[in-house]
Amino acid sequence: MPVKTTKSPKSSARKTKPSAKKARAPRSASEPLAFMDTTLRDGEQTDGVSMPGREKLLLAKRLLEKVRVDRIEVASCRVSPGEQSSLADIMAWAATKGWEDRVEVLGFVDGTASVDWLRKAGCRRMNLLTKGSRNHCERQLRKTPKEHRDDVRRTLDCANRKGVTVSIYLEDWSGGMIHSRDYVFEMLDEYVKWPFERILLPDTLGILGPDQVREFLSETLVRYPRHEFPDVKFEFHGHNDYGLGTANALVAAQVGVAGIHCTVNGLGERAGNTPMEEAVAAIRDHTKRKLRINEKELKAISELVEVFSGKRIADNKPIVGRNVFTQTAGIHADGDRKGNLYESSLSPARFGRDRVYALGKLSGRSNLDFNLDALNLQLTKEQRAAVLERVVELGDRKHTVTQEDLPFIVADVLKAPQDEAFEVRNCVVSTSLGVSPSAVIRVAFKGRDLEASGTGTGGFDAFMNALRSIAPQLGLEIPRLVDYEVHIPPGGKSDALVQTTITWENGLRTKAVHTDQVLAAIEATERMINLEATGVVSRPGRKKKGRKTA
Repeated sequence: MPVKTTKSPKSSARKTKPSAKKARAPRSASEPLAFMDTTLRDGEQTDGVSMPGREKLLLAKRLLEKVRVDRIEVASCRVSPGEQSSLADIMAWAATKGWEDRVEVLGFVDGTASVDWLRKAGCRRMNLLTKGSRNHCERQLRKTPKEHRDDVRRTLDCANRKGVTVSIYLEDWSGGMIHSRDYVFEMLDEYVKWPFERILLPDTLGILGPDQVREFLSETLVRYPRHEFPDVKFEFHGHNDYGLGTANALVAAQVGVAGIHCTVNGLGERAGNTPMEEAVAAIRDHTKRKLRINEKELKAISELVEVFSGKRIADNKPIVGRNVFTQTAGIHADGDRKGNLYESSLSPARFGRDRVYALGKLSGRSNLDFNLDALNLQLTKEQRAAVLERVVELGDRKHTVTQEDLPFIVADVLKAPQDEAFEVRNCVVSTSLGVSPSAVIRVAFKGRDLEASGTGTGGFDAFMNALRSIAPQLGLEIPRLVDYEVHIPPGGKSDALVQTTITWENGLRTKAVHTDQVLAAIEATERMINLEATGVVSRPGRKKKGRKTA
């Protein structure tokens, strides 16, 4: 991309007297709305989150290649040598794709320091952090607006001389528009004439409501109409302190900004930034703006960020939460079974997901039928009624009932024998300081009774190694563990019940509760093997498409 030359305000080709009389034409539906993802920069400001270089590189690749965001902001200048090394790795990869102009870094008004730092890593695009409110300018910097602008100009000129393209953040722009609007426009009247690529307007503290976003952005876009300032592109950077991040992004898109900033899962300082997955769906469904984002990749990138950040997302998190496409009430399942009456434009299929019909005390016959159909279990009307009664009974006692529980419930209700049941008959796990944990087990399956031993990095790992050593003799194939979650109730004592949840590569997610964490994991494993033995679960590659049940 050609480097913009520096022009003095007097010689600039941009207009020097903004007109407030001529309305700025809204961006047409044919103009795509740019999404800039700042998970790797602003998202990393989440308390307790720090991503090493290899994780940042992997996320950068996924965001640009798979999710298809327009740009990513991946670092802050001068943070650390490690951050600079991470940036260099990302830039080296981006260069192989010709995507150097899609990677950006936050820089500071520090003359040549930030510019030199990012250039050393191979980056050529800087988002310059300046003061967007009189309060920040005079009380934090202790400078007049003109003194601050002069400093900004010196950093901009330095960047331009060294081949770095600059956009400008007006930090606390929202506070400025509320308390010192004259200051904001005093600064913008100059900035729109300078060779910035974009002007980034952040609601830094997440204080705005949708009506304020509409008012402030509309006033700004009218003051700097596109026919007078064709090179000026305004973008909105929201935060979620009032839970209004998505709503504010939607309004910004409707008003006509050129771009929206967001993070995966809404990561960020305090209550976080605008969640990308929510903003994408809302803007696509409630505006005519075109987006390049691939919706089917949102769940996968959400899960990857969840793992790397260590921040679990809520089961009811819109778009990507585990339960957001789960119907629980029997009347909903009945309506869907008779004609998809509870479907909406926010369908799971567009995100590569499936509708789920939960089992519990609110379940009706349709919930059960969906699950029985999925398992290819044929029951009489009387048998279905008996199974449903047991499901409701368990749900009323706060037991979680999943699709994988159904074969056992059916067997219990109908008193059907469970042939080929796998059982851990005995298990001794030993752990001590300085010695690798070990396990001695005795298991039974298909009429065979075998013993084995193994060591590992932990008690459960030792058990799994022992089990895998005899799995071929039992005719078992033990799937890989994908996720391992332990939950202890708040305020629990040393003898508190521990709930262990294991997600396996075959798609099963099994739970068990025990006062001992290792034994809970062993019971969850025993349950998974029995579920596979029933033929309920297919191996990866043979998974059926369509509606799911649970």
